[in-house]
Amino acid sequence: MKTYAIELLDREIWKGTCIPVEYQSDEYYDICVQKTENGFQIPIEKKQFEQTFVHDPSMQEYPDRLYEDWWEQAEAFGIIDDGKLLAAIEVCEEEWSKRIWITELFVSEVIRGQGWGRKLIEKAKEYTREKNCRALLLETQSSNANAVDFYMHMGFTLIGFDSCAYTNEDVERHEVRFNMGWFPGHD
Repeated sequence: MKTYAIELLDREIWKGTCIPVEYQSDEYYDICVQKTENGFQIPIEKKQFEQTFVHDPSMQEYPDRLYEDWWEQAEAFGIIDDGKLLAAIEVCEEEWSKRIWITELFVSEVIRGQGWGRKLIEKAKEYTREKNCRALLLETQSSNANAVDFYMHMGFTLIGFDSCAYTNEDVERHEVRFNMGWFPGHD
């Protein structure tokens, strides 16, 4: 088995590199926002898709890329083999709130299932501690139950959601933006 190492990805070299975030899911987290007399009830329950959900980055108008201009403080770490990016995590400090955002996370099919996702998340946690920030945040989708479950296994919790982040039919499509957070010292 080949040995890999996680290294800092030079902004000048990797800026604009497309991150092919694709997944298939048989399960999703269903969100039902119910208005009550005293406010809202929002049950979130894991359910089965009627047919496999496929997220295909080639169908996106704006694919994920490393070092986007709006992530001015971003730093990316990754695994490179013969000049090819096999995995990457990009983090960006939100200075005013003392939080770090994971802006990209990608593990190629070639090395998936070997623990690299976990190692990249641990790298982001280490970065959060080094920067003395109070939280590590990320965005995922309710349609990607495997990712949600992985992040929960890594110590993240659901901190909010956006029911119209991608389209006005996100709830009906079962692709709601989930915001998840990890807090140093709460492991």
